[in-house]
Amino acid sequence: MRKLQIGIIGSMADVKLEDLIKKLAKEVGKEIAKNNALLVFGFEGDFESVSSIAAQSAEDAGGQTIAFIWGSNKSGLEKINSLKVVTGQQRGGGREFSFVLSCDVLVAISGGSGTLMEIAMAYQAGIPVIAINNTAGWSQKLIGQFLDDRKRQKVISANNPSEAVKLAIELVKINN
Repeated sequence: MRKLQIGIIGSMADVKLEDLIKKLAKEVGKEIAKNNALLVFGFEGDFESVSSIAAQSAEDAGGQTIAFIWGSNKSGLEKINSLKVVTGQQRGGGREFSFVLSCDVLVAISGGSGTLMEIAMAYQAGIPVIAINNTAGWSQKLIGQFLDDRKRQKVISANNPSEAVKLAIELVKINN
């Protein structure tokens, strides 16, 4: 049976990640591993990010991860034990399409314009998005919202990482 693929999106360290955001990222990674799902993420290499923190935590907990790498940049890959997809596509555009479309569901923690773009891609593709509440950024701003008048699906709120992963598992069961 195919494993559930949960994508993690959120802020990068170039916006100075707060300790709470890092803690939530670690917890969500651990929860994904605990539930025997695959954590899918965009590997930055040159910046720490919510998704890379979550991925490291999942790996530390014995989980599996899949890293979507921008360009052909392989620097920093020695830090992770992920399955690697070298997209040849640039960060902030092409790579995110492949990444988002490879996920069954996304979990968002905070996030800037890249997170907004990934949420919009998921919305267009019918991929559910769960945002952890009280983390600021685009994920917080969009909780409970439709992105347009098509009203395809709202961004779903979760109060903590455990609830986010449980919701992700339930949503995929319902949609399959």
